[in-house]
Amino acid sequence: MRPALVIFDCDGVLLDSEALSARAWSLALADCGLDYGEAELARRFTGYTDAMMTEIIGRERGAPLPGDMTRRVLDRSLRLFAEELRPIEGIVELLGRLQTPRCVASNSGVERLRESLRLAGLAPLFAPEAVFSAELVARPKPAPDLHLHAARSLGFAPADCLVVEDSATGVAAARAAGIPVVGFLGASHLPPDQAESLQAAGAERVVADAAELAALLGV
Repeated sequence: MRPALVIFDCDGVLLDSEALSARAWSLALADCGLDYGEAELARRFTGYTDAMMTEIIGRERGAPLPGDMTRRVLDRSLRLFAEELRPIEGIVELLGRLQTPRCVASNSGVERLRESLRLAGLAPLFAPEAVFSAELVARPKPAPDLHLHAARSLGFAPADCLVVEDSATGVAAARAAGIPVVGFLGASHLPPDQAESLQAAGAERVVADAAELAALLGV
């Protein structure tokens, strides 16, 4: 593949952060007297925004979660990230060799996205104007808005880009945007059937890790 622009998801593609995010959510929900295990949260909500999770879990319990729930989760997440966050194995080397223009398009909020990239040491590898949060568009993934916004903001036609996603939510968003998409399995949180889930969502290829992605991109 020789795309004109590579659009990377962040959590689960650049950063091995989904398990930490699930732990932050589990702890924050426990503070509200709710028992949601980390594995269940990671399985059900990978690729969702915190706002989407807040709404869904509130419906399940029959009452809204606290109004500051997303802030509570963000604070817990950033504390965990400061101690434990790491890039996906091999992704720094891939980015160092990749000559193709690249950007980040994530369902994370602006503060979390920029701070997580900084904490993991990846911020210098992406120009500030090439970091896109779902807060910048009307609808988060699985809607196509974010991928389309990223491509057009950087001056590329969607069909000339390539998206790399670890979740069915992200894959569906890329397909809705008319952008070719590769499923990525390099994170530590993914279930055994994730490849099938990504293919069912529309991924044209699924790669096991950063080395396989690098080979696909020719770097």
